[in-house]
Parts: sequence; C-alpha cells; structure tokens
Amino acid sequence: MATLARASRDEIATLLGALPEHEVLKAPETGTVMVEGRAGGAGRRFNLGEATVTRCVVRLPNGRMGFSYALGRDHGKARLAALLDARLQDEATDGELAQGVATLAARQAAARDLASRKAAATKVDFFTLVRGA
Repeated sequence: MATLARASRDEIATLLGALPEHEVLKAPETGTVMVEGRAGGAGRRFNLGEATVTRCVVRLPNGRMGFSYALGRDHGKARLAALLDARLQDEATDGELAQGVATLAARQAAARDLASRKAAATKVDFFTLVRGA
C-alpha cells in the first residue's frame, strides 16, 4: 500500500465512504515508539526520542485483516486507516478507492518534493581557500 503517513482523518474517511461492516480485533490503543536517527543518513544510529503512535487491527467479513500505526493519539484515524488497509487487500476493491489512494500519495510526494527544494535553496557550501604555499 502506498504510504499515507500524512493523510488526514477526513481524507481517509472520504476515501472509504460509508464504513464497511467490520470486527475490531485490537481496539485503537496509544503508546510510544523510539525514533532513531543517523548523522548524514549513513552514520551511526542514535536515539532521537520517542513518538506517540496509535495502532489498530480490524477484520472484514471476507476475512481480510487491516493493520494501522498512526502517529499521534487519534483513535478514529487509526481505525479508518486499518479499514482502508483491509479494503485495499481485497482484489475486488473498486478502482475508485485505489485511485483515491494514488491521488493522496501523489499529493504527499509533491509536498515532500517542494519542502526538499525549499531546504536545498538555503544550503550553504563551505570551502577553504588556501593562500600562498
């Protein structure tokens, strides 16, 4: 499934439309995860800190299970994301749902690209000029 890490609860609800019949196997619950970083993307790992996440697991009547881990404490978003995951696993899923996910993913990629270009515009390259020898 395409990543929908930054999709809002309303965007996911709009994609799903009316909530499908489902069984909640693991109700939304909030916890923390340790976030690791790397200096320069390739250096040694270090603990950056903790992030709050909410997880949820659901099962549709056809047996498909959906899992979600959503940043933050929004239980509704975690449940909707799990339902979306389960629906997208079904091969009979209508193309409109898959197209909606592709649209959200493209919008996120464009926003990420714009932020990257803005950051690159402020980059300063330092170099040393040697005078004399």
